Amino acid sequence: MSAKRTSKSSRKNEKPRPGRAKLAALRKVAERTIRRTSPRELADLPPDFFAKATMVHPKPKQPISLRVDEDVLAWFKKQGPRYQSRMNAVLRAYMAAVEKGAA
Repeated sequence: MSAKRTSKSSRKNEKPRPGRAKLAALRKVAERTIRRTSPRELADLPPDFFAKATMVHPKPKQPISLRVDEDVLAWFKKQGPRYQSRMNAVLRAYMAAVEKGAA
């Protein structure tokens, strides 16, 4: 057996994983910078928007195997990352329409 040492990589240089934010760095960002770099959709939020907000915990997803037409899958993938989430949103919208009797 060799005496080779192993060590963990430093988290200091590690990039944040998707869905994770470096809160300490975010707290240092100026309000002006936040407004300048925010998506346009957030520009018209009322000042008390976040005061009225409630925490919504995502429901766990059920992994499945689904067969779809090749062109349908290619179209969703062409829209960019998270295509499976968009496909789920389309199915959810259809489900809601059927439940309301609209479809």
